[in-house]
Amino acid sequence: MNALLADWKNGGSFISFGPNGSQLFVKEMGDSNASVDKTLLLLHGFPESSFSYSRVVNGLLNIFDRIILFDMIGYGFSDKPVKGYSYSLMDQADSAFEVWRHFGISGGHLLAHDMGNSVATEIIAREVDGKLPIWFSSGFKSLTLTNGSVVLKLASLRFMQKMLLTKMRFVITKFMNYPIFQQQIKSAHGNDDLSDEVIELLWEGNKLKNGTSKSHLMIKYLNDRKRYESSRWLPALGKTKIPVHICWGKDDAVARVEMAYYLKEQVCSNAVLTIMDGVGHFCQLGSPEAWGNAISSFFENNFENFSGSYLS
Repeated sequence: MNALLADWKNGGSFISFGPNGSQLFVKEMGDSNASVDKTLLLLHGFPESSFSYSRVVNGLLNIFDRIILFDMIGYGFSDKPVKGYSYSLMDQADSAFEVWRHFGISGGHLLAHDMGNSVATEIIAREVDGKLPIWFSSGFKSLTLTNGSVVLKLASLRFMQKMLLTKMRFVITKFMNYPIFQQQIKSAHGNDDLSDEVIELLWEGNKLKNGTSKSHLMIKYLNDRKRYESSRWLPALGKTKIPVHICWGKDDAVARVEMAYYLKEQVCSNAVLTIMDGVGHFCQLGSPEAWGNAISSFFENNFENFSGSYLS
C-alpha cells in the first residue's frame, strides 16, 4: 500500500454498520470536545474516499477545531459488499448518521463533494421534514456543496459512468484497468492540474477489497437522483433555513459550472455562490489551496466565530 494511504488508514478506525455488520472506516481529527459551531462533517465523492480530503484537512484545522470523516460503504477502506447492501443514497445517509452518533456529534457544519452532495441533499431533506435523529439536537450550522451532479439534467456524464448503468456493466468492471481509469478521471476533471500521483492514489483506493469490480454497485446512486431529485432533494435545498454555500470549480467537465448557477438562480437563491477559476472537478485534490481559500472565505465572511484562515 502507498505510504500516504497507509498513514491515512493508521489515523482512523472501524465501526460496524447495518444488519450485516459492514465495517466503516472512520476518522476524527482535532479536539473531540469542540463545540458544534467549530465542528466540520465531511462527505466524499465517487470514485473517491475520505482520503480525497487529505491535502486540505490540515488547513481546515486552522478554521475548525474538529473534523469528522469516513469512507462510505463501497469506498476506500470500508467494506464493499456485493450482497446485503443497496448502495442507495438513503443508506449512505444512514451510515453518515451512524458515524456521527459514534463520535457523539449533535451537530456541525456539513461539507460535501461530488456524490457526497447527493448524500447531503437526502440529509437536508430529512432536516426539512423534521426527521433528524433526536440525539442530533444541535442540527446543521451550514451546508457547503462542491462540484457534484445534483442537477442531473445539466451533468455531462463520462462514457464509463453511463456504461456502468447499462447491461454492459459487468463487462466494464471486469476489464477496468488503470489506463482507462486515468483517462476517465482526467476527462471528468476538466483541466491539467491533477497529477498522475493523485490519480494513482485514487486508483489504489478503488482497488482495495476488489472495489474496481464493484463500481456498478456504487454508481447506482445516479438512479436515485433520477427518482428523487426533482420531487425531494432540490425542493429541500430551496426550503432549508441552513446557510448554504455553493462552491464550484469552473473547469469541471462533468458537474459543469452551469449547475452552480442553476442552483443559485433556480433552487436556493439565498445561497452564497463561489466560483473558483481554473479549478476542476476534483477540486480539493487538484487545487487544494484555491479550494481551501474559498472555503475559508465563506466562513470568515458569514460566521462571527471564525477568525482563522486556511493558510494561517
